[in-house]
Amino acid sequence: MATDKKSPDNKTPEKKNTDKKILAFVERCENPAELESLVKNAIKLGNTPVAEAAFRKRISLVPAERPGSVEHDFWQMVQAFEFTLSEERGKNTRLSRTRQKVAKAGVVQTLRDWAAGSQETAGFRMLLARGMPEFTGEAITLRHPELFEPPVLEAAQQRLTAAGVDLNSLR
Repeated sequence: MATDKKSPDNKTPEKKNTDKKILAFVERCENPAELESLVKNAIKLGNTPVAEAAFRKRISLVPAERPGSVEHDFWQMVQAFEFTLSEERGKNTRLSRTRQKVAKAGVVQTLRDWAAGSQETAGFRMLLARGMPEFTGEAITLRHPELFEPPVLEAAQQRLTAAGVDLNSLR
């Protein structure tokens, strides 16, 4: 029988155990639709840790790209942003212009252009506003320095620093 005593974080022991089971399921899950459903339900229930874990797992599923590659990081960012915008707008939202640019110039050149551009992109500002600085093109650029020239890396670093992002948290 359940007791009315709650732990310091205001969760009953049963709730903590359920969260652990759900988080273990999220870790094993490879089905994007199930993860999206978990995100929506966890948000409705106010369960931020589960929503965050399911969201991050969902966007990590980029089957065509090798994890750790610049392409994987890039498409993970696109999925994160599209999913977030779709949830906020209540309709399926695609980053059409980003996808067109990548089709023409490739992932690395797109990131190069974003980082070295004279102004930050709308996507950069939107990702920061949503607390996702690790998904900005500039952060991806810094995680793959071997692919970019020093001026591009410096521009990415300066833009993130100017926006108040802790660069050590991005690695």
